[in-house]
Order: sequence, then structure tokens, then C-alpha cells
Amino acid sequence: MEDVIKAFRCREPEKRIPVLRLELDYELALLYEALLENNTHRVDQCKARLQELRQEMLQLEAL
Repeated sequence: MEDVIKAFRCREPEKRIPVLRLELDYELALLYEALLENNTHRVDQCKARLQELRQEMLQLEAL
């Protein structure tokens, strides 16, 4: 519910979406590095962050 409120407070989602895409790309690059290093803790952190970014993207695109 907090995420929905946060999305509605953002007055300009069209400005947030491109930034969010960059954040997703960066996090995917970090995940790739973590997978190459076989660093399971970092992989889990990246996956959690990607899930958060995904949820935000879905909310913004629904607006």
C-alpha cells in the first residue's frame, strides 16, 4: 500500500520512468558481476533490489 501512495505522490512519473530504467540496467550489471564472482549474498541483494524496482515500474506504468 505504501508503494501505491508513493507512486501517486510522484507528480511526474514520465520523468521517473527513464531514471528507473537506468537503475534497473545498473542493478542487472551488478547481478551479472555477482553471478560471475559466485557471490551468493550479493546475488540475493541484487535480486531483492530488482524486485523493488520492478514493482515501482509496474506501478508507474499503470498510472
